[in-house]
Amino acid sequence: MKEFRFIAVEGVIGAGKTSLTKILADRFHAGVILEEFEENPFLEKFYSDPEKYAFHTQIYFLLSRYRQQREIAQIDLFHSRVITDYLFAKDRIFAEINLNEAEFSLYDKIYSLLEPDIPGPDLVIYLQAEPQLLYRRIKERARTFEQEIEFEYIEELCDAYNSFFFHYNRSPLLIVDIKGFDFITTPKDLDLLYEEIVNLKEPRRIISKQW
Repeated sequence: MKEFRFIAVEGVIGAGKTSLTKILADRFHAGVILEEFEENPFLEKFYSDPEKYAFHTQIYFLLSRYRQQREIAQIDLFHSRVITDYLFAKDRIFAEINLNEAEFSLYDKIYSLLEPDIPGPDLVIYLQAEPQLLYRRIKERARTFEQEIEFEYIEELCDAYNSFFFHYNRSPLLIVDIKGFDFITTPKDLDLLYEEIVNLKEPRRIISKQW
């Protein structure tokens, strides 16, 4: 059994990253670092007026994520385990979608200066889902600032995430097709995922629930 000390859980908005991160942290007796999206003062404005506030929103997220990831770099991972609900590289996925050419050029220069200081995870869990499922979840959870999100934006994010993880090879990758899984209220689903993690031997593995 390989012991993953630093695990990142990823997925498009609505995939259940934060909930699963908390559950896995409890199961593995690990520390938790959660994305501070609610503290971003530009996020609600971005969803109302993306063109005007995309750059402000992205830079705030970049620096916030950088600060959090530097905290991970200070942790003795030989004696501790940490699980986060995001991968630092995801920041660039959003930047490519949301920023215009000039903004992205400036963003990329800043990103390139910060990225070498970021510790890489030992394992990434990608929660993959169809846009329809994610869009329904977003509407059902009724976060005020998310109600402006359009279905086409979720589709674009899904395409970008799938493309990113299709080429991702920086660490072992466990892709979970979340359709049919309920890690919150169904213990056997969580047990299955736990066993997949602790017994993972392949650099890339996909799991799904067959009905």
